[in-house]
Amino acid sequence: MTAPLSRFPVPESINDLPEDIREAILAVQEKAGFVPNVFLMLAHRPDEFRAFFAYHDALMERESDTLTKAEKEMIVVATSARNRCLYCVVAHGALVRIYSKDPLLADQVAINHRTAPISERHRVMLDFALHCGLDVGELTDEWQARLTEVGFTHDDIWDIGAIVAFFGLSNRLVTLTGTPPNPEFYLMGRVPRENK
Repeated sequence: MTAPLSRFPVPESINDLPEDIREAILAVQEKAGFVPNVFLMLAHRPDEFRAFFAYHDALMERESDTLTKAEKEMIVVATSARNRCLYCVVAHGALVRIYSKDPLLADQVAINHRTAPISERHRVMLDFALHCGLDVGELTDEWQARLTEVGFTHDDIWDIGAIVAFFGLSNRLVTLTGTPPNPEFYLMGRVPRENK
């Protein structure tokens, strides 16, 4: 028995969606080999779909000063785990494994980044991410000094905070809707991909 994709409406067919949303879904399907459930969950609210993915891409696809794609995904995994968001831990854990080429890292970060075998840079980054996501999140002089000392720029610090804020929204929406992670995410980056 499969879990429903959402407690809210999902499209019966992507052919019923506005053209730009249909094209976005088909593009991700071509790249990933499947349609991530979050795309279908958000598709029934076209304006929110567009806004959500526009901000996602603005944060996650842009070149940061020093923040890598793997580091951005580590932030998502660590904070999503604290927010108890299975979807984002599983989906973005797959991206951590792919970008870092480390099949163990995502699980270690999700459970406890303080005991994970990561660099001091990553430990400070994730400490700050949790400060932003779970505490008040104020960028104090002390936090700025700690982050700068391990190589983050002022723009990187904005990116860390913005990623935490955005995925706080994502975590809450996925939890609200009851959207499960796609089964495909669980193995990505753990086992070699089949050549087609």
